[in-house]
Amino acid sequence: MEDQALFEQHHKTGQTFSYGTAGFRSKSDGLDPVMFAVGVVAGIRSMFLEGSVVGVMITASHNPPEDNGVKIVDPRGEMMEQSWEKLATQVANSACESYEAFCHAVSVVCMSVGVKRSAMKGRIVVARDSRASGPRLLQAFLAGVKWVGNVEAYDYGTLTTPQLHFLASQSNIGKLEDKTSAAPLPRVHETAYYDTFLSAWTSIAQIAGFDSLPYPVTIDAANGIGAAKVREMLLNHPFFQKDVSLVNADWHAAALLNHQCGADFVKTNQRLPQGVEGSRAGINCSFDGDADRVVFYFCDSEAKFHLLDGDKLATLLARFFKTLLEDAGVQEQVSLGVVQTAYANGSSTAYIERILQVPVSCTPTGVKHLHHEAVTRFDIGIYFEANGHGTVVFSPQALQKLQDKLETVEVGPHAHRALQLILLFSKLINQTVGDAITDMLAILAVLSILKWSPETWDSEYTDLPNKLVKVVVPDRTIFKTTNAERQLTSPPGLQAKIDAAIARVLRGRSFVRASGTEDAVRVYAEAATETEAHLLAKEVDELVRTY
Repeated sequence: MEDQALFEQHHKTGQTFSYGTAGFRSKSDGLDPVMFAVGVVAGIRSMFLEGSVVGVMITASHNPPEDNGVKIVDPRGEMMEQSWEKLATQVANSACESYEAFCHAVSVVCMSVGVKRSAMKGRIVVARDSRASGPRLLQAFLAGVKWVGNVEAYDYGTLTTPQLHFLASQSNIGKLEDKTSAAPLPRVHETAYYDTFLSAWTSIAQIAGFDSLPYPVTIDAANGIGAAKVREMLLNHPFFQKDVSLVNADWHAAALLNHQCGADFVKTNQRLPQGVEGSRAGINCSFDGDADRVVFYFCDSEAKFHLLDGDKLATLLARFFKTLLEDAGVQEQVSLGVVQTAYANGSSTAYIERILQVPVSCTPTGVKHLHHEAVTRFDIGIYFEANGHGTVVFSPQALQKLQDKLETVEVGPHAHRALQLILLFSKLINQTVGDAITDMLAILAVLSILKWSPETWDSEYTDLPNKLVKVVVPDRTIFKTTNAERQLTSPPGLQAKIDAAIARVLRGRSFVRASGTEDAVRVYAEAATETEAHLLAKEVDELVRTY
């Protein structure tokens, strides 16, 4: 009866949920049974992985304050294995039905994955962002953990999403190889995050020979938890005290989260966020609410706004690592590539492939697809969505090759420096997931080494004018895609009409992709001129509405 009482305390009915790229996400007032279910699923997942530490992050990222969500993080800091998303969905939806349905769904999951709940201990680390609903939803989650039994959970309190991914992965160092390890939680403290990445920054600065930032940096923290972490990590550090300013940093005021600020606001509206002065010299960047994405921007001498989004981040890093690999003389032994989605601007793809001559791979939208492609296809894989969410992943085999060459006596000073920098950048970048703080540090380090101004960075290529439109439709499921979501296979005949519209404009490109959360589709269009891009978007919009 105690188990049922735990369930009933957080039980609500009337909603259906689906575990997607961002986990579960919805208005916060209906998420209590989902959180309870996630406590159970995360515990079973850890048991299935023989007691490896599993992470859980309670966040809705760039969504408005009234929303919240939750996602499960696997032991290496990556997204939960895709096959378990369906299992999580089944358990969550059963929790919105009845206790009997819930117990049956859990039994089915345990049988399907071969887990006996009493036979293995589970271990979970959990954190949340700064949303007002976070503490309540945390209690529902912990109730689920208690229900499943034999699970140890440690609450880190408030963290950025990338911090939770990093700490989950670090909690499993040694455990993934030694299945007998049973050290209590927490195995890693939050300070490990700061120490790891600041140590890499200090070493890079020493080797590259810079002792300050090249110009002032303003960070818009979206009134999210990233503000507290930047303050703790950077604003008391001698290197950053003078040149780094923090705005939109009121993370205690939950209602202000992502309001008129943050990466999504800047990317969507193509203008300065509240609190950032366009006249100030230097460069600006915006995080989102849980600090897992970042975009840069500046205003030129004529007060014109220039956005440096995820495409610009990817191209800068591709150029930088290509040069270092060539300087180190290992460009034939270590493969470098960029992974993009259909939303990447066509000019960025052309620049990477034709000017840099670095291979580009395109995947469906969603970090799990980008990350998988980067890890499996390249030794150094760079991936960023246009919204600023991304990272760089380095294969262990490639890092070992570089380390072996570094220790070779015949390596000259120029190659030696390049090898050192590649190895140190692999420690400066949070490879588990997109991380606004460490991505920002990596970009600032590259700009410092290259001695580039924001204007120089932006001038490498010019984005094609583009337009993104949301179209509400009766049934989004009829819109099915192929070729990494760049072409429609259904409804029949629609793609041919879109192709005809594209052919009527110079350098045209357009695609239609169904939303994962609402009955709507996104229409993306780009062309040689802003007028043509808007006309193409309008024409495709009208075509979609006829179906």
